[in-house]
Amino acid sequence: MKSKKFFSKFLSRYLWGNLTIMAMVVFLLFVGVEYGIDIYTHHGEAIPVPNLLHKKFNDAKYILSGLGLDIEVSDTGYVRSLPPGCILAQNPPAGEHVKSGHIIYVTINASNSPMIPIPDVIDNCSLREAMAKLTAMGFRLGQPKYISGEQDWVYGILANGRQVHAGDKISVDTSLIIEVGDGKLPTSDSIDYVDPSEDNDESSDDNGQDPFQEVQGTDPNVPSTEDASPANQNNSGN
Repeated sequence: MKSKKFFSKFLSRYLWGNLTIMAMVVFLLFVGVEYGIDIYTHHGEAIPVPNLLHKKFNDAKYILSGLGLDIEVSDTGYVRSLPPGCILAQNPPAGEHVKSGHIIYVTINASNSPMIPIPDVIDNCSLREAMAKLTAMGFRLGQPKYISGEQDWVYGILANGRQVHAGDKISVDTSLIIEVGDGKLPTSDSIDYVDPSEDNDESSDDNGQDPFQEVQGTDPNVPSTEDASPANQNNSGN
């Protein structure tokens, strides 16, 4: 192929038209991908999360739907002073900026009080320790009931007038009465004191003499006093 013919083909409108179209297609693809990702990921969008605490779940759902956000229950709790179904916590917190379609996770107040097992405090700790453990778990405590026993020692727990034991599940709304010792031991646990001096007096006889006297033994090598008496000497002379 001659060089003149080659350059004529290289400079043809058909070739440069195809190259121009290809460049435009690449440019449009690049721009489309960049803007498409931004639109898909809501780049630059920032929606402030509203405060949902203590609101009803349905009310919070209505507020979030108007902002293009979703809501989902992640956990339940219990606060006796708040109505059932109200929101106790939220994540993300109020004021944080999120994108459209983001899910707000909430903790709602349970309709029934939770049942919690009684800890091992009966006959195992003092009144102060038992009260600290029970109140930390959310139990309500009434006035302690004092019974005969060691001072401030926990002997039992009453719930609605009945005895409960460690591991029994009781509602946190139930008032618990702790049975605690008043420091006065029952008569069955008392110990009679005996004075040792009285035993020594009883062990002696009526004349004040010790009935258990030491008796000296006789040595066979030493003559008896009876053998040394004058009567025995006369008999031996005869």
